[in-house]
Amino acid sequence: MEKWLADIMPVLGIEHNCILSKQGDITIGFKATLPEIFTLSDEEYENIHQAWIKAIKVLPKHSTLCKQDWFLTKNYEAENKPGKEKGFLEKSADKHFKGRPYLDHSCYIYLTKKPHGRKLSSSMFSNLIRSSIVPEQALNTSMLTDFENVAGQFRQILEDTGLIKLARLGGDQLASSEKTPGLIENYCFLATDDDPLLIKDLQFDKDSMRIGGQHCQLYTLADAVDLPALCGSRINYDKYSTDKTKFSIGFAGSLGLLLHCNHIYTQYIVVDDAAKTLQKLERKRLRLQSLSAYSRENLISRDATNDFLNEAISEQRLPVKAHFNILAWSEDKNELKNIRNQVTTAMARIDAVAKLETSGAPQLFWAGIPGNASDLPFNECFDTFAEQATCFLNIESNYRSDPSETGIRFCDRLSGKPVYIDLFDLPRKRSITSNMGVLCCGSSGGGKSMTLNHILNTLYIQGSHCVIVDIGGSYRGLCELVQGYYFTYTESDPISFNPFYLPKGQDFDTEKKESLKALLVSLWKQENDSFNRSEYVALSNALAGFYAKLKREQSIFPCFNSFYEYLQTDFKEVLKEHRVKDTHFDVDNFLYVLRPYYRDNEFDYLLNATENLNLLEQPFIVVELDNIKGNPILFPVVTLIIMEMFISKMRKLAGTRKVLAIDEAWAAIAKSGMAEFLKYAFKTIRKFNGVPIVITQELDDLISSPIIKDAIINNADIKIMMDMRKFLHKFDKLQAALGMSEKAKTQLLSVNKDEREIYIELGGQISRVFKNELCKEEYLAYTTEGKERVKVLEAAEECGSMEAGITKLIAENYLN
Repeated sequence: MEKWLADIMPVLGIEHNCILSKQGDITIGFKATLPEIFTLSDEEYENIHQAWIKAIKVLPKHSTLCKQDWFLTKNYEAENKPGKEKGFLEKSADKHFKGRPYLDHSCYIYLTKKPHGRKLSSSMFSNLIRSSIVPEQALNTSMLTDFENVAGQFRQILEDTGLIKLARLGGDQLASSEKTPGLIENYCFLATDDDPLLIKDLQFDKDSMRIGGQHCQLYTLADAVDLPALCGSRINYDKYSTDKTKFSIGFAGSLGLLLHCNHIYTQYIVVDDAAKTLQKLERKRLRLQSLSAYSRENLISRDATNDFLNEAISEQRLPVKAHFNILAWSEDKNELKNIRNQVTTAMARIDAVAKLETSGAPQLFWAGIPGNASDLPFNECFDTFAEQATCFLNIESNYRSDPSETGIRFCDRLSGKPVYIDLFDLPRKRSITSNMGVLCCGSSGGGKSMTLNHILNTLYIQGSHCVIVDIGGSYRGLCELVQGYYFTYTESDPISFNPFYLPKGQDFDTEKKESLKALLVSLWKQENDSFNRSEYVALSNALAGFYAKLKREQSIFPCFNSFYEYLQTDFKEVLKEHRVKDTHFDVDNFLYVLRPYYRDNEFDYLLNATENLNLLEQPFIVVELDNIKGNPILFPVVTLIIMEMFISKMRKLAGTRKVLAIDEAWAAIAKSGMAEFLKYAFKTIRKFNGVPIVITQELDDLISSPIIKDAIINNADIKIMMDMRKFLHKFDKLQAALGMSEKAKTQLLSVNKDEREIYIELGGQISRVFKNELCKEEYLAYTTEGKERVKVLEAAEECGSMEAGITKLIAENYLN
């Protein structure tokens, strides 16, 4: 027989942000923010479990906790903000991830207080089949106030864990407006906040259940016989476990995000009068005692009831009734068989048996309406303790995403949905990190360069200035794509800088003078040679005179050649005029030692560049040192120029983030007397909005190097690690060097490079594993594989640009 939903709806109305039922029940609702899946330690699982137990114990008798976890399949859509034009790689990534399916999760908690004397519901007696509903007692003010105080205590206990947040639901969220469905309507019609308000038919047949066009099935865990013999706060997740570590997820995790279909996991814990419950069980025990001689089943039941009573009294357990069900649905009826297989498999993972409800499904669905938890049929519940019941609560949610404006795109481990993580700004605002130093470590082929290319490209897009010191040419493709400066050494095209060049609008200031003096002294003097005050003054005067001449004679091009010629002519006259003796400043010795860097000499190319001159304003610079790392002349000079360039950016580009990334070159730099610069960078540049990044692949480097250990690790609050399973049996040294917890160790050892996974730790407090999934265009721009890189560079040269070359290779299905 057809009924109008409005006539039998158990909800009377919403007052004071509470749901009032026609039976006199009061319900207070919360939206819960749960911890992210795959991020909790065993201790944190236990802390959450104990918090739930304490929270349930503060609930008054005749109250019900109803926790509803919604899991809805959605497709990813990239965020497009008006006024922001995306670049080639951003557009390609948006196209790659568009339509990526994932499971969206929302969690709601409803606390319901039923009035004293309210009749119990059962499968044979429910508001759903009553013709009229009249409250048995009027609500009073003190009852509502007391219950709100209890709800406040419940909320505080859970939030004190620091892992769960509850937000009180208001009337506008619970009820519908003219255009937007509320939570009550969402549940009745299986709609979402994004759907328009649409009324649907609810059809309950003997063997099927339909809501609009959705074909539904309801599975229950309602009988103690079908429950697992053992339960706990956590369970091992074999996929991410190793021989030495056991990776944990919540005990009921397989019923949540690991069950990939549209479903609502509803969890009920009913708190009745504990004393009366124990009295009832005591009477049952006595009856079974009397009948135990007639049947072994009665004897076993008596012993089980007796054990339950003994545990309740000796351990001060709170007896409760519990019920758990999964409502799953699909628009395609043929999908129901697949859903059944998924649900039964998920139940089997916790050693439980699912029951497909048919006759009792309407009543259970009806009880799930927000505010109607007291209508849960008591015959669908089982007796247990709060400690066991809370094991079946879903306590995990999806990865949360930071704002895309400041975040770096990675993907979650489950579905590959893009999520953004802010490594630098938000963690410092939240006091998670105190600096922005980054240490990246991983074995060869583990994905370090691909990850750093992606991070640097994102930072560049966000307006950062990036200086990369590289060995191996890992960043050439990206540098050409963003039209940056790329410095490298070959016989036909040796590396070339021009530290004497000043762009228009820039003055010769003290900082520039000091950096040039440091460079000239390093070229002139050996490391152990003395440098006196008179030489310092003479070099200052020489530089000041040179730049004064450049102002007078603008036809002179500033470079080392013109400076050298100024010393040979004008400055010699100045020295004669002031009668400066050779003992104070030996200009001839200076000119002789520096002659190799002058025109038509051995290193004349090094300091006389005529292109790629404006290093201060260029936001992306790569210096590749592979061919000169062993050269005792070129390498120290180039590292000094890099240092001068970055310090100039650091001090002059106020308000701009500056990134110094040293990939595999840190060891060579340290051996060349630049260890102090590395220490300075990691300890100081954060004050100038600077981000120092060091990349290494050798485990021994991390463990044995005092520079890494003392200067970098201690000042790198951001650690990015790749697959470390090859070091499984000598991981203890790495763990000690990095100061990693057991939780971090378990997470890091779960990283799988075949899945392109990486581990990120922030300030030793937050650690997560992400996928670094790249679209084909990003992969070709970042690749470090020899053959692929050559192919990309050849295509770029043939087509005239890196973007055109990559586009051509994609069109030719080069990666397929």
